[in-house]
Amino acid sequence: MAQYTIKELEHLSGIKAHTIRIWEQRYHILNPRRTDTNIRYYDDADLKSLLNISLLNERGYKISKIAQMEPEQIQRTVAELCDSPCACSHHVSALVAAMVDMDEVKFDKQLSTATLQLGLHSAMEEIIYPFLNKIGILWQTNNISPAHEHFVSNLIRQKLIVAIDGQTLRREEQSTTYILYLPEGELHELALLYMNYILRANGQHVVYLGQNLPFPDLELTYEQFKKACICTVMTSTPERDQVQHYLNRLSQRFPHTTIYIYGFQAQHDFLIIPSNVRRLGCLRDLEAELKA
Repeated sequence: MAQYTIKELEHLSGIKAHTIRIWEQRYHILNPRRTDTNIRYYDDADLKSLLNISLLNERGYKISKIAQMEPEQIQRTVAELCDSPCACSHHVSALVAAMVDMDEVKFDKQLSTATLQLGLHSAMEEIIYPFLNKIGILWQTNNISPAHEHFVSNLIRQKLIVAIDGQTLRREEQSTTYILYLPEGELHELALLYMNYILRANGQHVVYLGQNLPFPDLELTYEQFKKACICTVMTSTPERDQVQHYLNRLSQRFPHTTIYIYGFQAQHDFLIIPSNVRRLGCLRDLEAELKA
């Protein structure tokens, strides 16, 4: 069972640590425990309880009223709110709770409901990316295992693949060809899949090469299409001290094309971005480039 600090609860729930302490003392809404060295910590049940309380409080329920509700009543009310339109923050919190339990049915229901209500594009921007940012806190503090990461990533990946498969191919005349790939050793595919979806939705021709692509295979593909734009995502690979070398290699090998880079490793301030490389801060930047 995971152990959370009060600061981690603050980040995940949106409730300030000071407020959480007041609620504990006044309404006894949580039951923190102590380690052998007398340090307070919270468990999965506390996290899920606070997520539910946060949802209700955000929608106007007073904490004094919530404290009087039975756990089953709180869960029913939260479920009703999560079924209501445009309850984006509610969907995010519900996804976190389902992930902690590794409950595929609940996770899929929330994801499907959000996608049906908003469409995939808005669901990615308003729910899925905020969710991934939140659970990034859990990954950094080792409160979820790689199994949790694989669990949520594969479910989201399935949704993206279904959405891409359902797109009508409408390649426009004079459309640009985009080669999409992940560097050798890189397996985090969600952003690249969403990039694929965006490009196809905008009538562009996509050659999707996927994960873990050796550099020589990228060269061969480029030779076939010529002048194609190249898009890649660097989440964990190349490593921090190798990113600049990799960017220089891309730029020098494909000097006459535009190369789009995205991902955690592409955001370092110390990087010197070659003239033919475009760094994307978010995928909205790619959409802006397409509409320019």
